[in-house]
Amino acid sequence: MSLVQKDTLSAEIFRNFGIIAEDETLLNRVAKYLRRIEKFHQNNTIAMKKILHLLLFALLAMPVCGQVSSALEQLKADPRKSYGNDYPYSMEAVRLTKAPRGYKPFYISHYSRHGSRYYWTDKLYKDLDTLLSAAHEKHLLTPVGEAFHNKFMAVRQELMTGVSELTQLGWDQHQFIARTMYNNFPNVFKKGGNVLAISSLSGRCVLSMSSFCQELVQCNPKIEIREQSSRFTLDGVVPTDRQNPLRRDFPKATPRYEKNRDRMSEDNTLRDAVVSRVFVSTEGLPSNPRRIASNLLDLYTTLPSIGYEGMMEGIVTDEEMVRQWEYSNLGSYSWVFGPQYQMVPILEDIIKKADAVISGSSDHIADLRFGHDTCLGPLTVLMGINGADRDPEDPSEVKDCYQNWETCKASNIQLVFYRGKKGDDILVKCLLNGAEATLPVPTTSYPYYKWSDFRRFYTDRCNRVK
Repeated sequence: MSLVQKDTLSAEIFRNFGIIAEDETLLNRVAKYLRRIEKFHQNNTIAMKKILHLLLFALLAMPVCGQVSSALEQLKADPRKSYGNDYPYSMEAVRLTKAPRGYKPFYISHYSRHGSRYYWTDKLYKDLDTLLSAAHEKHLLTPVGEAFHNKFMAVRQELMTGVSELTQLGWDQHQFIARTMYNNFPNVFKKGGNVLAISSLSGRCVLSMSSFCQELVQCNPKIEIREQSSRFTLDGVVPTDRQNPLRRDFPKATPRYEKNRDRMSEDNTLRDAVVSRVFVSTEGLPSNPRRIASNLLDLYTTLPSIGYEGMMEGIVTDEEMVRQWEYSNLGSYSWVFGPQYQMVPILEDIIKKADAVISGSSDHIADLRFGHDTCLGPLTVLMGINGADRDPEDPSEVKDCYQNWETCKASNIQLVFYRGKKGDDILVKCLLNGAEATLPVPTTSYPYYKWSDFRRFYTDRCNRVK
C-alpha cells in the first residue's frame, strides 16, 4: 500500500478531485510533500487544506507531461517510430488508470485506421522495377545494389499483386486491439449487446473491420455486430469521399510554423548515402537521384508491414531514419493539420451517437469506425489530442505536439464512457493507440473528463468552422 493510500487527508483530497492514481512514484512523491506540509500546519487545518490543494494541482500537472517521454527519447527507445505513418502498430500492453470510485464503463466510441498493408499505389513498385532493371543491365549497381535487386525481383510479383491490400500483420493488429479493448473494459461487453461497425469502401478497411469484429465475437458470442461499408455511412467515417452524398466543403488550415519553415533545413546526407550504396552511378537511369532516394526510403519503411525487413540490408538503418525524422515530421504535421475541419462530420457523428446511447434511444454498447490515416490524423488535430492542435510558430516545437507515428498502421482513437451512480453523471476517457491521452477540455480528474464539458467544448469547435 502506498503512502498516500495510508494517509487519510491525502486520500481525501485525491477523492475530492475524482483522481485515482496508480503510479507508485507519483503517489509516494505526493505523500512525502503532503506529510511535510501537514507537519508545519497542524494548527491551521483550513490553511493547510488550501495549500495541499494547490500543491496537488502542481504535482499532478508534472506527471501528465512527464510520464510521456519526449519524442526524441521515444525514438531512441524504438527507432522504427521514425517510419512515421508507416510504423506498424505496437502490440504491447499499456497500463490504464482506474476509474474514479463508483464509475463503470458502459459504451465505447472508436475510430481506427486500417492495419498494415502493401504500399498504397503500384507506382512505387513499378518505378523501382524499371529503375533496378535498367541499372542491372547497365552494370550500375554496387554489390549491395545487386543483392537488393535480386531480392526485389524475387518478390516483385507479390508486391504488384498486393498493392494497397491488408497484410496478415494488419489483420493481427486489429484482432489484438479488439481483444485488448474487450479485456480492458469487460463491463461494456460482458452481457453482450449491439455494436455498429462502419467502414470506408476500401477493401483494406473492410477487412480490418472484419478482423476486429470477429475477435470481439470470439471474446463473447453474445455480442451482435452489424458491419456496414456503404455510401450511407461515409459521412461518419470518410466524409471527404467523393461518393459521400452528404459531402461538405470546409476551410483548409495552414500551420503557423510554415511561415518559419526555413529555420529548419532538410539534411540530404541520408538520401545521398542511400543512392551511393545502391548505384555506382545514376547517369542514364530513368529517374533523378532525389526521386530514387525517396522511393528507396518509402519502400524501406513499408517492409515490416509485409514481412520483408531484411530486403534492404546494407542500404539504410533505423538509426539513420531517426536522424532525419524531425524534418519529415514537419511535413506530416502540415498534411494532418490542413484538412482537420473536414473531419467535423466524424466528430459530430461521435457526439450524436453518444447522445443517443446516453439518452436511451440507442442500445449500442460500441460504435466502431474503420477508415484511413487521412482522416484519423486530421481528427487527432481537430480534437487536440495530446496537444496536436497547439499550432506552434517555431518548427522545432512541432515534434512536441505531434509525432507522425501516432498515425501509424491500425492507429486508433477510443472514447470510453463511464456512468456514475447518478444516471446522468457521465465521464469520458480518450485513448490514442491504447494509451491515455490528453484533451483540451478542462478537467480536475485527468484522464477523465465530464461528458457535459466534452460535448460543449467540441460542439462549439465544430460550430465555429461550419
